[in-house]
Amino acid sequence: MRVFVTGATGFIGGNLVRMLLNDGHEVRALVRPGSDQRNVAGLPLELVTGDLDNSQLLTEIIMGCDAVFHVAAHYSLWQKDRDAIYQANVIGTKNLLTAAKTAGIRRFIHTSSVAAIGVPAPGVLADERTQTTVEALVSDYKKSKFLAEQAALAACRKNGRDGLDVVIVNPSTPIGAYDIKPTPTGDIILRFLQDRMPAYVHTGLNLIDVEDVARGHILAWQKGKTGERYILGNRNLTLKEMLDMLAAITGKPAPRFAVPHFLPLAVAFVDERILARWFGKTPQVSLYSVQMSQKAMYYDSAKAVRELGLPQSPIETAIEKAVRWFEASSN
Repeated sequence: MRVFVTGATGFIGGNLVRMLLNDGHEVRALVRPGSDQRNVAGLPLELVTGDLDNSQLLTEIIMGCDAVFHVAAHYSLWQKDRDAIYQANVIGTKNLLTAAKTAGIRRFIHTSSVAAIGVPAPGVLADERTQTTVEALVSDYKKSKFLAEQAALAACRKNGRDGLDVVIVNPSTPIGAYDIKPTPTGDIILRFLQDRMPAYVHTGLNLIDVEDVARGHILAWQKGKTGERYILGNRNLTLKEMLDMLAAITGKPAPRFAVPHFLPLAVAFVDERILARWFGKTPQVSLYSVQMSQKAMYYDSAKAVRELGLPQSPIETAIEKAVRWFEASSN
């Protein structure tokens, strides 16, 4: 079948288009002018240059496709990027939903995030039934993903009424190859490899092999129920457990000391609110990222495993693939 993919040059998107091509599908991908296209270089897919700002042009671009995978998002935890985040993630999603409906797309797979589900209470695993509010979310990125998911649900066909056949996937924290930016978790791996992680903070996250996330998108297309959302996750780990896995894979020592959250919080405040704002220096630590690390982000992906057949590949293998990719990329 012919599918349209946004975000193909990114981490999840780059893995998704490879899997779609390997499955025998034709892929048409939207790429922004001047974007880093290393993740799609040499792949047998159709690249269309454009953006998410014009629904009429998007309609023309996606016409003739069977499905849309909307993976693109502007990921940033910097407060200075607020307007760009909402423009890409909320307005851009609404434009693409409008275009998909006009073009008669048979199924729309919307890549949301566990960020749109919210952070569970201590000792609780969040699942697809967990509800949050936009006010409760930390960072404009998380708020934008929540609003984009609400837009996808609003455009969805319900009870036989006119609308799109929308299925939502909520990836947790993917790790693996082609993390070109890198993501915050990829940056942890990279800093570990470069011996730039002398300590850590107490936090927790849900990890999943990025190839399982890509397969989860395709399974949602094939098996997902209209209007439903599926958490694409796997294993809940503390950051310390992840670092110990990295140590076992690389032979490098894991950091032994945890620092209290107030220390990186103070550094981030000075870095972003004072040095960046008043002296024009490039910030190194995001205030939002430190605030987010104060709570463990643990999720339950049983629904996706049960209804879609989401793979649950070993996290150790995924971390090793990420390590080998970063090592090869640095040579």
